[in-house]
Amino acid sequence: MRSLVKHRSFQFSHWSFMFAEIAVWSFVVLLVTGAVLMVFYDPSMSQVTYDGSYGPLRGLFVSRAFDSTMHLSLEVRGGLLIRQVHHWAALVFVAAVALQLLRMFLTGAFRRPRTTQWLIWVTLLALGMAAGETGNALPDDMLSGGSLWLIMSVVQSIPFVGTWALSLLFGPDFPGDRIIPVMYGGHLLIAVVMAVLLIARELLVRRHGHSRFIASVSARRSARPMMALATFGMLIILGFGFQIAPIWLYGPAKPTQISAGSVPDWYMGFLDGALRIMPGWELTLGDYTLSLAVLIPTLVIPGLFFTALAAYPTAERFLVSRRSRRDALGRPKTTSRMARVSGAQNMLDRPRDTPTKTAIAVAGITFYGLLWAAAANDQIAHQFHLTVEAVTIFFRYAVVIGPVIAFIIARWICLALQQTDRHVVEHGVETGIITRSPDGGFHEQLAPAQQEPQELAATSGR
Repeated sequence: MRSLVKHRSFQFSHWSFMFAEIAVWSFVVLLVTGAVLMVFYDPSMSQVTYDGSYGPLRGLFVSRAFDSTMHLSLEVRGGLLIRQVHHWAALVFVAAVALQLLRMFLTGAFRRPRTTQWLIWVTLLALGMAAGETGNALPDDMLSGGSLWLIMSVVQSIPFVGTWALSLLFGPDFPGDRIIPVMYGGHLLIAVVMAVLLIARELLVRRHGHSRFIASVSARRSARPMMALATFGMLIILGFGFQIAPIWLYGPAKPTQISAGSVPDWYMGFLDGALRIMPGWELTLGDYTLSLAVLIPTLVIPGLFFTALAAYPTAERFLVSRRSRRDALGRPKTTSRMARVSGAQNMLDRPRDTPTKTAIAVAGITFYGLLWAAAANDQIAHQFHLTVEAVTIFFRYAVVIGPVIAFIIARWICLALQQTDRHVVEHGVETGIITRSPDGGFHEQLAPAQQEPQELAATSGR
């Protein structure tokens, strides 16, 4: 029990540890607001005549899903606030999970015994994106209708089983009367799986304790409740003050139309960008034609991305297994030496101390950012008075060359920072105190660099 309290005391010893808490409490908001929305929402595509309070749409034939969402938004007291808080919580949740994964990757927190936690966060990122897409389709408005067109195209691009999967989702016709109930059931199922994963993650944290940085300090015990209140308050402010998904402006979904300026949620922007810059390639195999222009950006790239995230801890462990069996002098590690190293398993890396891993992260961020920016190729062309073709060609080259340049620069910066640290250790820390020597020269006094016992133990085991 004492060891558990000791580990938990370092839970908020660094500001970056807050990302996991933001994700947890955002998910709590999603569960609470989602339960309220379920009371008023009708997941049906049967047609009714809209007779609500919004005049411009009165008299139109709409689905029950759209009609119930309009009723919730404009006629139920506090309904619009609940809808907008729910939507903002979904956006914040995915952002917090992505930042948590980035923090774990840069600091090496994915290593044993926390590899399972890493896999949970990777799964939560994929499920959060899927939950966002299924949730966006539920209002059955013009914007969600555009998402259904994209979903249909992606499913059709799947080799051999695409047509069969499409019939399961939409039935014999598009959009049919099946897709909203299917999306609704999938949305609820994903939420249940995510709740189970977050509970499992909490149990693993209690079992293994929290990792920490060298020289980190203990935090106040009230940090977690304060973080919960801060997350709740910020989401309420966003829901109250910033409009999002105004479906009454979009109107009901129509199979042949899409609203102008439609863009996906921020975390799906990279898929939109990949679709825009992908050449119109096709591959014919016998009687089958593969639409590589859709298959590669929407299925292959995300599949490789999540596979690489999940497999990285195992790959790193495999690559360094031989080297880790010997110390810095080439001697086989004895049992006592291995015991000293295992005591540092809770210590996190500084990004500069692992330049290759940090450079990989920067290259991945650059690749994602360029795809994200490519989703606005038409806006960039309009603002800078360029042709869309020229902007698209630029991003096609940039997504290949940019990550390589980012990798080289990030690794060079990390090595330079390491050299600076070695210089401080060898020569001391500048004090700002100038003294005059007997021969008349002026020199600055240098204080010896202090190295903590934990840091000595960690560096001796490397």
